[in-house]
Amino acid sequence: MSVFINARLIDPETLTDTFGWLRVENGVIAETGTGTPPKGDIIDCGGKCLAPGIVDLGVKVSEPGERHKESFASAGRAAAAGGVTTIVTRPDTLNAIDTPEVLEFVERRAATDAIVHVKHMSALTKDRAGHEMVEIGFMKDAGAVAFTDCDHVVENTKVLQRCMTYARSLGVLVIGHPQEPTLSKGAAVTSGKFASLRGLPAVSPMAERMAVDRDIALVEMTGVKYHFDQLSTARALPALERAKANGLDVTAGVSIHHLTLNEYDVGDYRTFFKVKPPLRSEDDRLAMVDAVASGLIDIISSMHTPQDEESKRLPFEEAASGAVALETLLPAAMRLVHAEQITLPALFRAMSLNPAKRLGLDCGRLSVGAPADFVLFDPEAPFVMDRSKLHSKSKNTPFDGARMQGKIKGTWVAGIRVFDAT
Repeated sequence: MSVFINARLIDPETLTDTFGWLRVENGVIAETGTGTPPKGDIIDCGGKCLAPGIVDLGVKVSEPGERHKESFASAGRAAAAGGVTTIVTRPDTLNAIDTPEVLEFVERRAATDAIVHVKHMSALTKDRAGHEMVEIGFMKDAGAVAFTDCDHVVENTKVLQRCMTYARSLGVLVIGHPQEPTLSKGAAVTSGKFASLRGLPAVSPMAERMAVDRDIALVEMTGVKYHFDQLSTARALPALERAKANGLDVTAGVSIHHLTLNEYDVGDYRTFFKVKPPLRSEDDRLAMVDAVASGLIDIISSMHTPQDEESKRLPFEEAASGAVALETLLPAAMRLVHAEQITLPALFRAMSLNPAKRLGLDCGRLSVGAPADFVLFDPEAPFVMDRSKLHSKSKNTPFDGARMQGKIKGTWVAGIRVFDAT
């Protein structure tokens, strides 16, 4: 039996930040309080923040096919160092996760190698090609928690409608990437004066709104449970708000990069800032922050996408998209807290509670009976991000050399410490 004392308990369910203690027994939370703590194996939190472990929806682990970029072992270590206790993997691997056999392979590998919880998503169509639906029922039975083709948007609306209808009959979650594919193809940045000055291929923010409108119409037609993996523009928010007001089962996420960076961070063709969708205007970034704070956008994710040096050290237009973020997710998100744009409980509502609820998981909470998955961090501790010290195999972070606040001190999974910074 472990007792965490002298802790700032960050509770995303009650949206409270209180000083108290928490008792763990048999891997679950047995009791919490604010008075004299019970006896047991004492873990003194030293007045630092104890919050539910982050549930990161949309992590790419490059197995099978590109293990040199990221393995389950390295992703697990990076997650633990970042306070992430559950990673939900994307199926956009070199060999797409689209059959029960491939899903069972990655489940076995994750169970053996990763030190955090791992859940897996399945492709929605075979080879993510947008033509033929995967065996959704079999994939669900094999353990898939959601279905998505990631950034390979299903262009054929009739195919997508059939997938949604079948998914609705099985009660499974479909996740979409809200970008109109024809307009977005080949784009490296967001259209505007900056893109023109840099001479880079660009996409209008309207491509996101168009995709959101189409997918919401299909959700209304089919009644499927649906989640947008990452919104990034203010133009998409009114449609999302209307869909929720009309009672559709729709949620949305945003990546940490679109909450903390904007289009000008690309600077002089800095490829570590090339992500998908591309970084947006400062007005769009602020709109995303406000939407998270209000609860309109439900989930913050790292959208962890490892790329090797060879694919990033190229001209901007040719470089691969994506950035690693398992270890930078919480420190980067603390920028919003220090700017007083969001409270800590509301932040963990978006990073822990809401993704767990959307996937039907019982984690992401500090209530009695919940799994003892925690992150202990010092919200004020400053440091300079050094990408060479990241646990990920790939080091493609846009935050290299950035001054940050918010150091992770420890991470626990089912009551067992899996990361210790001391």
